[in-house]
Amino acid sequence: MKLAIGASLDPKTGQPDIPFILRAEELGYDSVWTAETWGLDGLSPLAFIAAHTRRIKLGTAVAHVDGRSAATLAMTAQTIDALAGGGRMRLGIGMSGPQVAEGWHGRAWGRPNYRLRDTVAILRKVWSGERVAHDGKEIQLPYQGPGSSGLGKPIRNAFSPVAPIPLLIGAETPLNVRMTGEIADGLITFEGEPKQVAGWRPLLEEGFARRGSRPEAFELYSSVRVLETDDVKGAIEAEKKGVAMYIGGFGASSINFHRDAMAAKGYPEAARRVQELFLAGRRDEAAEAVPDDYIDERMLIGAPARIRERFGPWRDSGFTTLAIRTGNPDMLEMLAKENAG
Repeated sequence: MKLAIGASLDPKTGQPDIPFILRAEELGYDSVWTAETWGLDGLSPLAFIAAHTRRIKLGTAVAHVDGRSAATLAMTAQTIDALAGGGRMRLGIGMSGPQVAEGWHGRAWGRPNYRLRDTVAILRKVWSGERVAHDGKEIQLPYQGPGSSGLGKPIRNAFSPVAPIPLLIGAETPLNVRMTGEIADGLITFEGEPKQVAGWRPLLEEGFARRGSRPEAFELYSSVRVLETDDVKGAIEAEKKGVAMYIGGFGASSINFHRDAMAAKGYPEAARRVQELFLAGRRDEAAEAVPDDYIDERMLIGAPARIRERFGPWRDSGFTTLAIRTGNPDMLEMLAKENAG
C-alpha cells in the first residue's frame, strides 16, 4: 500500500503547509491530495505545491465536474502536470450534491452517472491529441442544443504531448462503482474503511469485465484521519457534532450522500436517526445519536501504540493508496515505518 497525505489548506490564506508536505516527500510518501467544496478549489493548490516539491505526485480527491467543462478539467490537469515536470498528476473527479450543483454552480443535477461517463470520455479524447467530438447523454461536443450558433466544430488539443494522467472517480453507489471499474483508472472512496473493500471488489470486477480486461495498476484510494491523544473517549465525543452536521445538514432528506455513506458502513438506523434529529433542530441529540464505534472505525485515534495496532487492518485491507490526514509529522514518520514493516 502506498501512503499519501491530504493537503490541508489554511482556510484564511489558502496556503498549503509546505514544510509538512516536504517532510512527507522526504519520508517517501507517494502523493498529496486536495479536495474542494464551495470555497478553495482543489486544482490550483497543486500547482503551488508542485513548485515547492520534486517528486511527490499530485492528486485531487475530488475535483467537481459540476462547475467545469470537461475540456477545462483536461486543460487544467495537463497544465499542472506540465508545470510539475510531467507524470505527477492524478485527476480524481466526482459529483457534489444537487444543493451545490444547482445552488453554487448553476448546473442542473441531471443524470450524474452519464455526466461522469461523458466527462471521462472527453478527457481521454482531449489527451489523445485527436479532434474531440462526443455525442453523450449529458454532454455533446460540438454543442448543438438551444442557443447554439451552429458554428462549433471538433477541436484538437493545442498542447502536446500530454503525459499520461491517471483518471480516478469518486463513487459510492453500486452503479457508479461498476462504471468506475469499466472506464477509469481508480476508485476514490468516501472515507472508505477496510471492512468495505470486500463489497467493492465484485462491483469493480463487473466493470472490468465490461471493459474487457482488468487494469494492472487500478487504484483503490481512501483516506483516514489520525489523532494522537490519551483521551480516546473525549476525542470521539468531540467528533460527534461535526459528524452530525454533515449527516443532517449537508444534503436534503431525500438526497444526502453523507447519510448514505454512514448507512453503507453498517449504521443505517443511526444515520436515519441522526438526520431526523438534526433536521428537527435537536442538534445536541443528533450528536449523541452518533455511535462511538462509527467514529472509532473511521479514524485512527489514541496513543501511538493504539494507532499502530489499529493501522494494521488499513495496511492489509487492499487499499492501494491511503491518504493520512494529520498535522503531526511524528505520525507521518511512525506510519511510514509501520507500512514498510
